[in-house]
Formats: sequence, C-alpha cells, structure tokens
Amino acid sequence: MTSLLAAQLVLAAAPTTTNPPGGQGQEFGSSGPVALILIIVLFIAVAFLIRSMTKHLKRVPASFDPPDTEQDEPKKEP
Repeated sequence: MTSLLAAQLVLAAAPTTTNPPGGQGQEFGSSGPVALILIIVLFIAVAFLIRSMTKHLKRVPASFDPPDTEQDEPKKEP
C-alpha cells in the first residue's frame, strides 16, 4: 500500500509543462517577418525573370521553317 501511495505522490508532484495550448510557445509568430521578406524577394525575382523572358521572346523569329528559296530568288528566263 505504501508503494502505491508513493507512486501517487510522485505522479502528483511531477512538474507540468508551462507551454500554452496550441503550440504557442516563446518562438510563436517569429517566422512571420522573415517569411514576408522571403516572399517579397521571390516576387521581385519572378518579376525580373518575366521581364527578361519577354525581352528574349521578342527576338525569336515568327517561324522556324526554312526559307523558301524559290520565292527569295528571282526566276531566270532563258
């Protein structure tokens, strides 16, 4: 009986955690400003990539077909 009473006292005297429920500890919300800065940097990088791609696409020819030699060269009459 004394061992049962001793076990109950040990369990009752065990320290409880002081963390608030829901995982809102000391570092809760600290990644918000860092994530915001990272998202803004990524949006700026995407904007520059789109701008660069637009410039490169303007240089692409309308068609990659080989040019027709009959239309380019005048016909020679004998």
